[in-house]
Amino acid sequence: MVVVVFRTWLKAGIDEQTLTAIGERMYEIATAMPGFISYKDFAAADGENVSIVEFESPETLLAWRNHPEHIAVQEQGRTTFFADYQVQVCAPIRSYRFAGGVRQDLG
Repeated sequence: MVVVVFRTWLKAGIDEQTLTAIGERMYEIATAMPGFISYKDFAAADGENVSIVEFESPETLLAWRNHPEHIAVQEQGRTTFFADYQVQVCAPIRSYRFAGGVRQDLG
């Protein structure tokens, strides 16, 4: 599994409706990609937004990164929407969960 942590800080005065529509389109494409596992969005009080995206492998993540529509939106994000952003691509070292009173090792 590959985990992407995408942190963004928005420019002042952006068109949030347009950004939301673009985000919905990117979600539609990403969830249809082979190897897609999950996507979550979080917003912090200080203005930072964080998206966590999981793909099965580096290869399936690369296919998403290189999707033509995604490439175009990346450029639009840099020029129009984001004051700053950071992308971290990670591989879990250990994974477990506690559910229903039971700890489950996931790898």
